[in-house]
This record gives sequence, C-alpha cells and structure tokens, in this order.
Amino acid sequence: MALSNKLGNDGENYACRFLEKNGYGILHRNWRYNHKEIDIVAIDNGTLAFVEVKTRTTWQPADETISAAKMRYLAEAAEAYINQYDRREEARFDVLTLMPCPGGYRAELIREAFHS
Repeated sequence: MALSNKLGNDGENYACRFLEKNGYGILHRNWRYNHKEIDIVAIDNGTLAFVEVKTRTTWQPADETISAAKMRYLAEAAEAYINQYDRREEARFDVLTLMPCPGGYRAELIREAFHS
C-alpha cells in the first residue's frame, strides 16, 4: 500500500473513532456513487452528516481543504445517497481535518462546513 493511501486509511479509521466519541453514529464508510465517494456518512443528533476527511502531513485548517469543485462533487453524491436510502433527515456537510502527531492526531471538525 502506498504511503499516502496508508495515511488516508489510518486517518479514516481514526476519524470514525473520533466521530463516534463525539456522538456520531456511523452509517457508511467510503460510500460510492459512480466515481464519487463520500468518506463517512453518519447521524449526529438526528441530522444526516456527510463527512469529508482530510488527513495531511502538514497542518491545514479544515475550512481551507475543500474546493468549490469538491463541494459540488460531494453534493451530487449526497443527493444520490439520500435518494437511494430514502433519507428524510436534515442533512449537512462536515469536514474533519487530521494531522498525525505523537500519540495520535491533531483534529479539527467543522460541522456544516458548506451548503450545497
């Protein structure tokens, strides 16, 4: 496995534990629609949360990690998810940025990071 793939996979594993510890219920990981992928789909206090996980080797604030094109990509995949599973909850997009550090990860979670 390439180093960047391992970093991303380890980050997503940590992200699930982090989110669960913060009250999220994980529904799906790496959910795919055509060539698009949503890292984590979860429920947080009755809201459907589509979580984009960004694991970096150097720190970058979560709000600087998602481009407008990526937002559109995620919104399209989220719409497909909602339709496929007939979800009726309010939905939002969260971004979780992670950076490995001694003993774990530095984490920044932004709830409702952007609107579709």
